[in-house]
Amino acid sequence: MHGCAAGCIVLSFTVVSGTARAEQALPQVTIDAPAEAKPKPPRRHTPATAAREGRAVPATSPSVSPSSSSAQGTSAATDAMGAPQNQAASSRIITGAEINALPFMRPGEALEAAPGLVVTQHSGEGKANQYFLRGFNLDHGTDLAITVDGMPVNMPTHGHGQGYADINFLIPELIGSMTVRKGPYFADVGDFGSAGALGIEYLRAMPKNLAEVTVGSFGYRRLLGAGSTRVGDGTWLAAFEANTYNGPWDVPDDVRKLNGVLRYSQGTATDGFSLTGMAYSNRWTSTDQVAQRAIDQGLIGRYGSLDPTDGGISSRYSLSGRFAQSSDIGQTDINAYVIRSSLQLYNNFTYFLDDPVNGDQFNQYDRRTVLGLNGTQRFDYRFAGLPVETRIGLQSRADNIDLGLNKTLRRDWLSTVRADDVSEQSLGLWTDTTVRWSDWLRTTAGVRQDYFTGRVISDNPANSGNASASMTSPKLGIVLGPWVSTEFYGNAGTGLHSNDIRGATITVDPNSGDPVNRVPLLVRSKGAELGIRNKSIPGLTTSLAVFVLDFDSELLFVGDAGTTEPSRPSRRVGVEWTSQYRPLSWLGVDLDVAYTRARFTDFDPAGDFIPGAPAWVASAGITLGEQRGWFGALKGRYFGPRPLIEDDSVHSLSSLIFNARAGYRFDNGVRVQLDVLNLFNAKTNQIEYYYLSRLPGEPLGGTNDRHVHPVEPLAVRLTLAGSF
Repeated sequence: MHGCAAGCIVLSFTVVSGTARAEQALPQVTIDAPAEAKPKPPRRHTPATAAREGRAVPATSPSVSPSSSSAQGTSAATDAMGAPQNQAASSRIITGAEINALPFMRPGEALEAAPGLVVTQHSGEGKANQYFLRGFNLDHGTDLAITVDGMPVNMPTHGHGQGYADINFLIPELIGSMTVRKGPYFADVGDFGSAGALGIEYLRAMPKNLAEVTVGSFGYRRLLGAGSTRVGDGTWLAAFEANTYNGPWDVPDDVRKLNGVLRYSQGTATDGFSLTGMAYSNRWTSTDQVAQRAIDQGLIGRYGSLDPTDGGISSRYSLSGRFAQSSDIGQTDINAYVIRSSLQLYNNFTYFLDDPVNGDQFNQYDRRTVLGLNGTQRFDYRFAGLPVETRIGLQSRADNIDLGLNKTLRRDWLSTVRADDVSEQSLGLWTDTTVRWSDWLRTTAGVRQDYFTGRVISDNPANSGNASASMTSPKLGIVLGPWVSTEFYGNAGTGLHSNDIRGATITVDPNSGDPVNRVPLLVRSKGAELGIRNKSIPGLTTSLAVFVLDFDSELLFVGDAGTTEPSRPSRRVGVEWTSQYRPLSWLGVDLDVAYTRARFTDFDPAGDFIPGAPAWVASAGITLGEQRGWFGALKGRYFGPRPLIEDDSVHSLSSLIFNARAGYRFDNGVRVQLDVLNLFNAKTNQIEYYYLSRLPGEPLGGTNDRHVHPVEPLAVRLTLAGSF
């Protein structure tokens, strides 16, 4: 809780959805206290809050060892979204130093710092990653809400899949903190957040300027420059990244990525403002998942392609702003943003099944402008002698989208399946109140009201129309303790995910012309969680959470369509255990294990297993080193087998992959670092699906088969960096 007297209201304008606040003393005023200002209690700056304000804890490994920076990040009073941080046993704040201390192959894998999250890739380094969490195959982000500096990454009614979340524009070295929350228990988390929500915040200033060059296997080249400087009362931060990569594929990825960030800020995250511009551009050729029988028959090698012209072009440009100012009554945060993004994607998942002559390659395109405005007013006061915190918030966005689907041959247009102009708006109104009833009892009760509306103008008038829906979602949480450095948590709530609005207006299948049923625009989720967190052993934080999550309709990936579609109702019951141990300043150990039982809940002769839903996920990491001298890291991630069809008769492979790092930091700020990815050269797959496809010469009806995208073989990357 944060101390302040009554009598003033604070306004903030932010690019982040919710502001991280420094910890203050509990308020000592009544709700009807006089309006005169009272002195503010001093703030207790923790490493997590310092990282978010860009003051003390660097996000990059050259300057500090994560094991010496309170890496568990649980001492901050609030999370990166402005809520009391310890609201659930599965909630956690992770600093940028932690994230960058471990080696990873691609930017999206930086998010695997979130316990239980698996991030893979099945189609080139410019396409959005594949996410798995709490027994979900989330495809490209259907129920994992991701924000970067308050801007949503997930895109509704997207050309390639609902909730498409392309995080390839992320520059990991700029991360100040990442807030992890799971389940539909948080009033300030709306669409796409039922399984989990990740709030990433960039630094306002670099601890030190950074110049870095990396070279590695398979044509990997990366150049990064990032720095900040004081100008008058403010700070300019700039970062630029250029990256090329071919990969081990027989048809090189030929990735060409440019990425940049420019930010001006004054003050801190709680008292100041910032304006941020981001620009990202990428183009690539991709080796999509391929039929396992093509490899087994020797038609292609393990890293071969069945359509060498697959790939894509993407871009993202954004401008965002924030103004924040704390006061004696609480704090108001408002963030605004505009995003312009585009994607041209070429895929061929079924080869010659639909068109035996030209093949089945198709083009999905999505060009959109997103406008958003969010606001949060926090009130800190005493009521009947009890410390109370009430937050009231508004989240709004408007997407203007030009999207469609074309049939292509070697990226040349053949015909249009459908083309649409979509205007979609959403508004979320929410509030929650946290009451500290005693030293050992705290409750949070909230409610959220979401409104969605939009219009589809399709090339087929039968599929045009308007759609709208609303949904109310109550939330409740309780925290008991601490007793002997142990807290107990209970959470329950309802949430939602939206469906592609084109599915809510469709009447005719654009391929066959057959009548089709419309789907609801909003789908209900319901969840609950019981958990415990213990810190009784010095340096060790361990937590255990048991959860259940129900969906009225599951979103599943459809291989031959290359998109997600609504499916059957489902239930997931699971348990997660996470531990972070920092026994010494130069040593950190992390261990996360999660098990989920995922099933459809209606009866169907096909079976009740959910395709792609993982049961077991685990990871373990160790980091070594101080701010100077030798340092190193080792991380292992286990990704268990998944059922690929409803009767569980076909499974994916499991995978166990290790990444390692060793390096040396010199006194003059120079760092030399060697990363070894897939250390033991595991021969397994990033992703597997089971569906119908046809290779040349096969029967016209096609063949059901596994379709796989292999894990890249052992690779090394050497980095030379300088901090100044």
